[in-house]
Amino acid sequence: MTTGAQTPRYPARPRRSRLRTFLPLGLAAWLVLEVWLLTVVAGASSGFVVLLLLVAGFVLGSVVVKRAGRRAFRNLTETLQQQQPGAAPPAARPDSEGNGLVMLGGLLLMIPGLISDAAGLLLLLPPVQKAVSRTAQRTFERKLRQAAPGTLGDAFRRARMHHPDGKVVPGEVVRDEPGTAPQEQYPPLSR
Repeated sequence: MTTGAQTPRYPARPRRSRLRTFLPLGLAAWLVLEVWLLTVVAGASSGFVVLLLLVAGFVLGSVVVKRAGRRAFRNLTETLQQQQPGAAPPAARPDSEGNGLVMLGGLLLMIPGLISDAAGLLLLLPPVQKAVSRTAQRTFERKLRQAAPGTLGDAFRRARMHHPDGKVVPGEVVRDEPGTAPQEQYPPLSR
């Protein structure tokens, strides 16, 4: 049975972004490199030295994450206390920046592997933190400028319009006014 409506033609699948294409490949290469480097260190010294390095990295990372978390919580409570009525406006604190990067550095230290440990130690250095935060801020601002204006609901509706899942039928709702057509009485469905 046809109604004369044409079957919608779905466009070709959208291209994957470079990040979605190369991220799994990069993670696999990183894991292989981590395992290879651990075996090289174990061959040069011993397995006990590798175990000590991994345990030391985990302990140091947990200490760093704990300190950064406490500092972030302390900054939050101070800010909330200063926002009470009658309190002075909060002053800028020099240590309030970079808690997220310090925590990321600690998490990288906790991940087993020497390359992640080196990256975690680099993130603990203030000049590296400033460079990474400036780069991330520029990237974020550039992405915001490229984004379409509107609310999150608009973006969700646009995504649903351009990528229907097959269950959405484009059409038009026509409602009859209460006095225009005679209404039939139907028996109740439940017995």
